[in-house]
Amino acid sequence: MNKVILMGRLTRDPEVRYSAGESSMAIARFTLAVDRRFRRDRDGNDASADFISCVSFGKQAEFAEKYFRKGLKIAVTGRIQTGSYTNRDGQKVYTTEVVVEEQEFAESKSASDSYIAAQPRAEAPRQPSAPSPEDVGDTDGFMNIPDGIDEELPFN
Repeated sequence: MNKVILMGRLTRDPEVRYSAGESSMAIARFTLAVDRRFRRDRDGNDASADFISCVSFGKQAEFAEKYFRKGLKIAVTGRIQTGSYTNRDGQKVYTTEVVVEEQEFAESKSASDSYIAAQPRAEAPRQPSAPSPEDVGDTDGFMNIPDGIDEELPFN
């Protein structure tokens, strides 16, 4: 059985795209910050979270586009899907994401609004500048990930 239940906060607004063709379908991608039950720091000072990539399709994706915003607490159920691709450097990259089958709000609108309002505001957006060479690439749909990022595996 492949079933996942998650509750967490959106790390940013969902990214929604539509498939090509006569009957285009919405595809929403978002990341959930899911708190861990136990703290990573031995002193207990830092709560830690896992950042889970999620994807939804069709009506679920359209709903996400319309109602989901950064900081909103949601609950999703779905299944884990793994895949792989070869990047530009010829290295095989493995992916894991949750394919969302059901999604719902996990707190009231007033609680969500007060949580979002209490978060520090980001600096005002800067005027766009010329893109750096790292930002420019072919439009294969994948973002560039900087070297030196060490990720912790969610299992032993």
